[in-house]
Amino acid sequence: MRPFRARIRSPFRPQAGSRFPILPTLITLGNATCGLVSIAVLTTPQTQLDQASATFYAGLLIYLGLLLDGVDGHVARLAKQTSEFGIQLDSLCDAVTFGVAPVFIMLSFSGEIFYLRLLWSVGVMFTLCVLLRLARHNVDAAHHDGQSHFRGLPSPAAAGTVASFAIAMPSLLRMTDPSMPLLVQQWSHWGIRLIEIGTPLMTLLLAFLMVSPIRYPHVMKDWLQNRHNFYRLAQAIFVVAAVVTIHEFALPLLFCLFAFGHPLLALWRRWFITSAPAVVAATDTEMPSQVPGEGQPE
Repeated sequence: MRPFRARIRSPFRPQAGSRFPILPTLITLGNATCGLVSIAVLTTPQTQLDQASATFYAGLLIYLGLLLDGVDGHVARLAKQTSEFGIQLDSLCDAVTFGVAPVFIMLSFSGEIFYLRLLWSVGVMFTLCVLLRLARHNVDAAHHDGQSHFRGLPSPAAAGTVASFAIAMPSLLRMTDPSMPLLVQQWSHWGIRLIEIGTPLMTLLLAFLMVSPIRYPHVMKDWLQNRHNFYRLAQAIFVVAAVVTIHEFALPLLFCLFAFGHPLLALWRRWFITSAPAVVAATDTEMPSQVPGEGQPE
């Protein structure tokens, strides 16, 4: 008889029937790489790039990470390689690209205006809110699969809002050239000053919106699932018109409309539309008592 030999499984050999999602994982890691390179561009002393150009490329890298973040999940579903590992890795990479890199863009804008300790406090608040937002999203996704909306502002949208001003800044600086019309120069100087002063406040507002209960639509899912109607057509026309007309300035406009438009719309519905029936009901209740002979006990 052949002697019994215990079969030892190599720890480096995958189990039978298991497939590691290689392509989606590489795309997700590319998202984290974009965030790390964005931070490196802003923190490494530059000899060939000025501050505005470095900030521009840092914002561009965040948008590249945003694109990869939107693609990796769809690639995993098409390849039938979705896994819990991919979900957790995606959140970790988002924490770098959308939670840390935008803070350095804010510092590059306002580091010479505000007290640095104040800016770091805003940056820490933003990063912590991104972490809380990602953790809550993972819990919601595990218990409520297939949601058509987000609870709180998505962290990629918050990072894209900050990065949009980094992309628009070089064009504003070019418009301050003495060869430009005087009115254009004045508006450009005013816009640059507004970005430098308002970016910390905007970053703080974005942090609170991420952990808020305000509902935001799932834009990518709505378009990919063919939820097309007249409203979607109007949205597409507006986006194309903004890009063709004002070019890179369309990014701040569109992202600010998405980030701050939904809270304003929620407040409008709460204070004006919801309270209107109550006012009408109160008026209907009071009117009969003002008519002689009515509303009196028999």
